Amino acid sequence: MLPQPDYEILFVSHKYPPATGGMEKQSFELVEGIRKLTKTHHILFQKEESIFSFFWKLNKRILTKIKAHPNIRLIHFNDGLVASLSLYHKGYTQLKKVVTLHGLDVVFPFPYFQHKIVPQFEKFDLIIAVSHATADAAIRRGISAEKVIVIPNGVDHRITQANHILSDKEKLMQRFPQLNLDKPYLLTLGRPVKRKGFSWFIKNVLPLIQQDVQLILVGPFKKKTPFFERILTILPKKYYQLVTLFLGYPSDAKNIRHLIKQPDINPHVKHLGKVAFEDLQLLLANATAFLMPNIYVDGDMEGFGLVCLEASLSGTLVLASEIEGITDAIKHHKNGILLTSKDPVAWRNQIQQILSNPADYQQLANEYREYTLQNYSWEKMVAAYFEVFGRITTPNESTS
Repeated sequence: MLPQPDYEILFVSHKYPPATGGMEKQSFELVEGIRKLTKTHHILFQKEESIFSFFWKLNKRILTKIKAHPNIRLIHFNDGLVASLSLYHKGYTQLKKVVTLHGLDVVFPFPYFQHKIVPQFEKFDLIIAVSHATADAAIRRGISAEKVIVIPNGVDHRITQANHILSDKEKLMQRFPQLNLDKPYLLTLGRPVKRKGFSWFIKNVLPLIQQDVQLILVGPFKKKTPFFERILTILPKKYYQLVTLFLGYPSDAKNIRHLIKQPDINPHVKHLGKVAFEDLQLLLANATAFLMPNIYVDGDMEGFGLVCLEASLSGTLVLASEIEGITDAIKHHKNGILLTSKDPVAWRNQIQQILSNPADYQQLANEYREYTLQNYSWEKMVAAYFEVFGRITTPNESTS
């Protein structure tokens, strides 16, 4: 047991369960992990009020916390949005302040945010980026390189425990009768936002694959166009992008709906929507490969690529675009295969090789899983944060 430091930490985050997503997982694991090492406090948005109320009351709540707990010496803001709002707060300049940046909170394409807010991140004592791509994006926008460090996200190793137990295709076909699992399938996971490249893959790669294969998509999805989406589409293109990025709205859903209605595509693509964790484990365990075919979208970026690690731990072969923060999660031929983004021939050729040699690539997936186990965990991430927190709260220590 490490000796408990003589300072306390206040965590502030508006990305936290019960909301779901990579940022929410990282925030939860960080708060819970550091809590085991030292005394902590938190102000978290957990949907018990509106997000606007949370932001409006945040300054007062921080002041109340530090008054009640005078040993708080460091505040950690777990994304650039809440950190940018804190720049206007009053009353706690004496505390050390750290922010974690995840990607979109650096590149969000609102001119005022880019020119007036992002440069002010320099006021923080330390900036932690979840990937080298995120760090580079911050530095390109004028943040001092010596203030930026990279601490990759982790992954839950418990994912491996159910892998071989839940590999029965019969169970899958009973739960998802719309699937034909007598033939191989490829799997994607996540919200259908444009940077994920789901519609690009369906349109540009799937028709090139000669073997009979299915593409199964998992994640939030509305099969019919929601009313709110109809409202958004009347906005000018510039404002549509800003609103959908800010809300994390599924900007690729319309394209996916259109594609899967086409008679030559529909038999080969099934979108299951959100599924239970146990069902996701079954789907991953039986997949020929997990795909993350991200594409470049101006004003957006993939900050890390947590789902790739989760797929790897499930024993699934990961194919991912060699782009942005994905390259911090997947190391080429170590825990996955990186392919050139938006190169349909490269993707087609790699998938056909896998379909022609399934046993060889399954063995490779098993080897890749071991690399992921050895190099990524929430415990490693928490230990790195804890070391950094101790360093910047120690007088006369450098924060670089």
